[in-house]
Amino acid sequence: MKTLNLIIVDDHTLFRSGLRALLENHYENIQLREAGSGEQFLEMLQQSVPDLVLMDISMPGMDGAEATRRALAEHPQLKIIALSMFGDEAYYYKMIDAGVQGFVLKDSEIAEVRAAIDTVMDGETYFSHELLLKVIRKIPHPSPIEATTEIQLSGREMEILQLICDGLSNQDIAQKLFISKRTVDKHRSNILSKTNSHNTAQLVMTAIRMGWIKEAE
Repeated sequence: MKTLNLIIVDDHTLFRSGLRALLENHYENIQLREAGSGEQFLEMLQQSVPDLVLMDISMPGMDGAEATRRALAEHPQLKIIALSMFGDEAYYYKMIDAGVQGFVLKDSEIAEVRAAIDTVMDGETYFSHELLLKVIRKIPHPSPIEATTEIQLSGREMEILQLICDGLSNQDIAQKLFISKRTVDKHRSNILSKTNSHNTAQLVMTAIRMGWIKEAE
């Protein structure tokens, strides 16, 4: 099994140490490094580039969004998951625009953190469902007329978009809709193009802004 090379970026030593211990207990092959600031993280990248980064959003000095933006400008293949606290909503869009592939709440169970890591490493996007619902509730949605006049999606594309926002992978969507994964891949690509989204994370936020997705019970 390939060793997972990961960096935890957070300005709280106790949090980093606790998360590191949990991850080392749940992964057989993992190489972990820690950075206490965005600046220290960027210095680490000059030595070696990890497979994935768990990035705190709000830090003194260089925040998570700026550190993410600079890291991805030099290493676009790098995968980054944002570590969030409730109350960080002002930073969510900055992190999405910077290019993160997912969000996880800092007080999540380790099982969810591992699910996020495994999902993002598989090329998908991961959103903490609880966090996504909180963001949805805080955003003023446009009227249906405003939403439909700017971007036109087909009925099938809207159906797939809802499932993407529900956190389903392309394979899961294919099985749920009884269509091939290749068909789902094509629909997803078309939706990204129509919404001018560079990745699935941006697509989810666009869907929230446009008021397209339904809030789960």
